[in-house]
Amino acid sequence: MKLGFGLYRHMLNTSHFNFAKQCGATHLVIHLVDYFGHNKDKADQPIGGKQGWGKAGDPDKLWSYEELVSIKKEINDHGLELEAIENFDPAHWHDILLDGPKKEAQIANLKELIRNVGKAGIPVFGYNFSLAGVSSRTIAPYARGEAISVGMNGGDDTPIPNGMVWNMIYDENAPEGSLPKINHEELWSRLQYFLNELLPVAEEAGVKLAAHPDDPPMPYVRDTPRLVYQPDMYQKLIDLKLSSSNNLEFCLGSIAEMTEGDVYEATDSYSKQGKISYIHFRNIVGKVPNYKEVFVDEGDIDMFKILKILKKNGFEGVLIPDHTPQMTCDAPWYAGMAYAMGYMKAALALLDKSS
Repeated sequence: MKLGFGLYRHMLNTSHFNFAKQCGATHLVIHLVDYFGHNKDKADQPIGGKQGWGKAGDPDKLWSYEELVSIKKEINDHGLELEAIENFDPAHWHDILLDGPKKEAQIANLKELIRNVGKAGIPVFGYNFSLAGVSSRTIAPYARGEAISVGMNGGDDTPIPNGMVWNMIYDENAPEGSLPKINHEELWSRLQYFLNELLPVAEEAGVKLAAHPDDPPMPYVRDTPRLVYQPDMYQKLIDLKLSSSNNLEFCLGSIAEMTEGDVYEATDSYSKQGKISYIHFRNIVGKVPNYKEVFVDEGDIDMFKILKILKKNGFEGVLIPDHTPQMTCDAPWYAGMAYAMGYMKAALALLDKSS
């Protein structure tokens, strides 16, 4: 197993590459979408409330091969490996999610993007097939010592306005109103189209498409259905299109928040199948619709037990903290991430010694 670090787009610079390496990371998972339109300090997780995270990117500007190679080279020059890109820009796939008129043109663009990613030598592309995206969260001193973190206190049925999907505004001039209601079957049908079209291209490009579970894992969020809100629904996604490139972005926190199943059994099942590309190694207390994100060593999940399961099943992928509570100091995000990374590095060392 490899220790990784996740960086947002505005953090793709020398100081953050060095910070990741100082924390013991050998690999990076990066975001190229800018989620921080409504979060001026751009430090912790994007929290935009009902108005979303801000404006989506340029629909006419895909991430080019040259751009990807340049980013990868800079990361490599700092002694790190680029393991994955996480999330498509809603500007590039909103009508795939919504079954809109630009669906075919956008799927053609995503195919080109996946080819660029493969050509650049980036092995994994994570995605979250969701209309509401990461939503309905609150911020408060939820973690040990009143550390600021995120959680959920009940659901959110607020309809998503037209022109917004996946928490971002792709059309500022959209007509008044909200997204039309659909059922779970329709959303699974849209995912089927996405997988049928993209997975053959991903296989040829040598790229794994890694699906994130719903966060928060509720049947409905903001009056829209969700896909993977119980652990066994990951199996449905895998079986929907059999492919060596149909993989999972395995978020332990989201899995543990689910009301059914067992996070250890899920970890065992999907790692045994070799379907986990990389792991969000974070801890929580509670279940939806009431849970709190906490420090890696204080939650409901026995994280070392998770590591033992992964080792037993031969998982050799990357673990990243994803996010963590902020600590009370002049650099809350950095201190929280360093704490999580220190725990993870020590746990991996202990695992090696105990085998």
